[in-house]
Amino acid sequence: MGVTVEGNSANFSTAVKSGKKCFLLLYKKGELTPAFELEMKEECAFGEIRCIMLKGMDWAEWEYNYKINDEIVTDIYAKAVTGKEEWLGEETSLIKGKILADVYDWENDTPLFLPENEVVAYSIHVRGFTKHTSAKVKHGGTFLGVKEKLPYLKKLGINQIHCMPVYEFEENGRYTNYWGYGLAFCFAPKSSYAATGDAVCELKDLVKACHKDGIEIVLDLPFTEEMSKRMVADCIRYYKMEYHIDGFIVNPFNAPFEELKKDPLLKHTKILKKQDDFQNIMRQFLKGDEGMVESVMWWTRHFSNEEGIFNYITTHTGFTLSDLVSYDGKHNEKNGEKNQDGPDYNYSWNCGAEGPSRKRAVMALRKKQIRNAFLLLLTSQGTPCILAGDECNNSQQGNNNVYCQDNEIGWVNWGNTEKDRELFRFVQSLIQFRKEHKVLHAPSELKGMDSVSCGIPDVSYHGECAWRIPSEISSRQLGVYYCGEGIGEDSCFVAYNMHWLK
Repeated sequence: MGVTVEGNSANFSTAVKSGKKCFLLLYKKGELTPAFELEMKEECAFGEIRCIMLKGMDWAEWEYNYKINDEIVTDIYAKAVTGKEEWLGEETSLIKGKILADVYDWENDTPLFLPENEVVAYSIHVRGFTKHTSAKVKHGGTFLGVKEKLPYLKKLGINQIHCMPVYEFEENGRYTNYWGYGLAFCFAPKSSYAATGDAVCELKDLVKACHKDGIEIVLDLPFTEEMSKRMVADCIRYYKMEYHIDGFIVNPFNAPFEELKKDPLLKHTKILKKQDDFQNIMRQFLKGDEGMVESVMWWTRHFSNEEGIFNYITTHTGFTLSDLVSYDGKHNEKNGEKNQDGPDYNYSWNCGAEGPSRKRAVMALRKKQIRNAFLLLLTSQGTPCILAGDECNNSQQGNNNVYCQDNEIGWVNWGNTEKDRELFRFVQSLIQFRKEHKVLHAPSELKGMDSVSCGIPDVSYHGECAWRIPSEISSRQLGVYYCGEGIGEDSCFVAYNMHWLK
């Protein structure tokens, strides 16, 4: 499907229902009127796939569309499009597909295939990650901007980044579609994320640079219900082969999750899905809710590669970590929906004052709670994922649904990095500590059994008394002992106390 170029030959394929006329429209680059209109006859179709091959042209100088009956249609399999180069630019009446030949030099690059238990992930929005002036990059809001920030991520200890939609979505509408959900040209990287105008090369450059720094790239591909399961699979295979992408986050309701995991071409590719269970349990435990210990025990040890889940306490839907400890309720008034949008249940606690506060006791408690949250995340088994900016106290002013906030509310504010270097160093050292102690990121799920006959199970739980699980509803503390005897590593004891009294 789409356009395949080999030398000076190009094959065009598109799906057209029986009984409809279909024409290939070829435009000289930059022109609005087609120079050629070629019929793709139904009697030459393969099922409902119309095809035509043309030879002897310099395809870099041409663009294309289809005319089905009397409607001009842009190819949903287009690998790049024109007319969307400016973010929030004027809506164009004509979007055309580009005709691309694969001439990129990958310099022997390959996906990294990092073991899931060794990954420390970091979730970003490509535009919002570097658009704020405090990001101090030359190419803010673009793939190149992310590339400029790679030394920072490497210093922090990150080895995988999750990117919100990078394909060509429509950001204009009643509300700005900042996140990129909804209908899109899923095979085409977003033109306005390119500083040079070449989104295809810039995304590939970013992937290649990440791999050189030992960092994987995972794409969040939410898709829509309208997309066929075949097209979803085609899209994921395409990004895997053409862009060397290491993994994908998909919505199991819109994508054939189990089939993708079994796809031979995607063998060893990370197929992931979001699940809020870890987030909700840890948030409730963090703020001292009753009856959470049993669930916390489960999530501190749970790790299953087959489930494709990863752990997070904050993600783009909901509060940032700074806001999680600063607001009891959402404050989405600036979204223009009378604060009716966004999740109502955030399991947050403002530590004694709603929003910004100068009270020393409140600020000290918030500071402690942020560190507690990072400890819960990074001392649990499985794959942890940090929301971009949480390590520098980034706030969204209490907005827990910034889908339409293409401004300083939705962008990462790096200004607090200078103000709170201690937090950055804390997270950095905690990630390093996790990496240095294999018992905190075992390659398979711990069973709570003594499998090596050393007299101690691989993981055990303790309360105020050793070997006694604090299972009372009122319990808010837990000790977890990770035994390293079976793997020749140091053992580690982690103590959690989420009671408001010391």
